[in-house]
Amino acid sequence: MCISDGLFRKAKTVNQLLLLSTSACHLCEQAEALLQQLDIIYQKIDIAEQEQWQERYAIKIPVLLNTESRQELCWPFDIEQIQAFIIKL
Repeated sequence: MCISDGLFRKAKTVNQLLLLSTSACHLCEQAEALLQQLDIIYQKIDIAEQEQWQERYAIKIPVLLNTESRQELCWPFDIEQIQAFIIKL
């Protein structure tokens, strides 16, 4: 698990939890399934859309990004780690 500064502006809502991923990423699918089990609202971002995201996250994905605290939760993570991360929202 890594927790570091994020790239995005601060936001005020839980809706600003981002899942950074790419298509055809089985680990990203696992991370998304965990979020869905917890009924967590998030926005999925494909890092392939921005070169800077590819450079920063290519070997880290999936990554949960809390845009309010600018913290990242990098794979591998489990339900308990997600819950602890969400509490910080």
